[in-house]
Amino acid sequence: MATNLAIDDKLLNEAKKLGKFASKKETVNSALREFIERRKQKQIVKLFGTIQYDADYDYKRLRDRKSKER
Repeated sequence: MATNLAIDDKLLNEAKKLGKFASKKETVNSALREFIERRKQKQIVKLFGTIQYDADYDYKRLRDRKSKER
């Protein structure tokens, strides 16, 4: 999709240099992917402490059982 954007040349050139990208397009696409990944990570962090775990669950016992099956 062709799009015309007014992007700050200083920012774009610095990002291109830091990321060692060959083109402006590659720089912008990489920046957008990183932006999306970071936002999704922030959503996941919000879930910390909200999940209820079974207090009786014994992960060590399960681990021992799996190692004995081999």
